[in-house]
Amino acid sequence: MRKKVLIVEDDRDIVALLEIHLRDLDCEVAFAFDGQDGFQKALDPSYDLIILDLMLPGMEGTEICRQVRAREIITPILMLTARSEEIDRVLGLEFGADDYLTKPFSVREFIARVKAIFRRTQMMSKKDANGKKRRMHFGQLAIDLDMRKVTVGDQRIELSPKEFDLLSLLASNPGKSYDRTRILNLVWGYDFDGYEHTVNSHINRLRAKIEPDLSNPQFILTTWGVGYRFNEELFTN
Repeated sequence: MRKKVLIVEDDRDIVALLEIHLRDLDCEVAFAFDGQDGFQKALDPSYDLIILDLMLPGMEGTEICRQVRAREIITPILMLTARSEEIDRVLGLEFGADDYLTKPFSVREFIARVKAIFRRTQMMSKKDANGKKRRMHFGQLAIDLDMRKVTVGDQRIELSPKEFDLLSLLASNPGKSYDRTRILNLVWGYDFDGYEHTVNSHINRLRAKIEPDLSNPQFILTTWGVGYRFNEELFTN
């Protein structure tokens, strides 16, 4: 089945370039050249991927991303930005983007990121079809994989898509230690050198949301010299 991709980008030369390579991947491509039109089209849940520029006329990409996620639309979002400051990339991820590319980027890396997102969504679909355990409890922490819902006690915890995927990976395999490269490959779908900081920043944000005491984590533990693992002693079902 052909993948449906929405490109929200005001630079028509970039749109034309991306369209060529997406069609080479047998994708059906739609466009929007301003933020308002892009937002309305992004509300259609039938897309397999949204490629979203950060700086757009009418409505910024971060706001589009935030509002799309607020409506519980889980279409993967690959954010494009010409900004180099880390805070802009972090904001995009915090608002629910799955990945980002900083302009100028190579076509090879763009294709690799798109393929990785498609592989990851296909892998998640296969897991669902195989009847993998859909609810897990670890003390006060509850994870519902079907609803993509996380609660600590009676409080619902709002996670970005990548934070949820990271938590699901670790919690589905309690006690198993993952190094950062392996986490990158399984959650983001690539293992490029130099991206390990992405794992660290997501772990830190995830801990800040679910751990009652950051100085003494209960759920996500550090395996010194290796990476991270989920506390198997808390598994209750």
